[in-house]
Amino acid sequence: MTTQQRRILVIGIGAGDPDHLTLGAVKAMGRADVFFIVGKGDVKSALTDLRHRMLDEHARAPHRVVEVDDPSRDRRPMDRGDYTSAVQDWRTRRADIFERLLREEMTAEETGAFLVWGDPLLYDSTLGILADIEARGSVSASVEVIPGISSVSSLAARHRIPLNQVGRPVHITPARRLADVGQNDDGDIVVMLDAHESFTQVEGDDVWIYWGAYLGTPDELLIAGPLREVSDRIRQVRAQARDRHGWIMDTYLLRVVE
Repeated sequence: MTTQQRRILVIGIGAGDPDHLTLGAVKAMGRADVFFIVGKGDVKSALTDLRHRMLDEHARAPHRVVEVDDPSRDRRPMDRGDYTSAVQDWRTRRADIFERLLREEMTAEETGAFLVWGDPLLYDSTLGILADIEARGSVSASVEVIPGISSVSSLAARHRIPLNQVGRPVHITPARRLADVGQNDDGDIVVMLDAHESFTQVEGDDVWIYWGAYLGTPDELLIAGPLREVSDRIRQVRAQARDRHGWIMDTYLLRVVE
């Protein structure tokens, strides 16, 4: 099978604050001819609008923008095996879309770019999907990655705390693995992708939580304090924010205070 080489930039654009674009990201945006924006539907249109504003300010002219809808994914609570299958199905459908974009929406002489929220190296599927496409053999991509400021870094900065305590580890985990991590980790825990408020299952009078949502945006929310004292408040604020916006992106750090 003949492969068609494409030059692709995977650009981390930060958690939401346009000022968190790195100089490397700005320079990379200036090199791209076509930008691929994967939208999350009308509910999350603000995220698409923000990327367009970044392009208006930093992308060179002329350039093209190609928008596609992200395929839906089953997000119901499920066991590990079913979860893995659901994610793999979603990744396969996403790879089909990305492959079409690379094959049909740019030429071999052009440079394409994906603008990735936060850091494409931390809990983002873009690089894995591009590797899956490469393995298919129909489109070959030369990929360059520009790291970004993650929501984890933004969370710590907004709460004015270091991510680690002296001589202690930091564990970053999706919420579905929080129970396993909490039993075996002696450091601080950063929790991402928590759709089911897993922090409510954490025990201990000496546990503090540093929580943030919509980090870096005008809608940013921050709460910190002993988990037992602020847990209900976080749940209430989360529910109100979800009702108001139709979606929520949040992360938090759990820390044992001795």
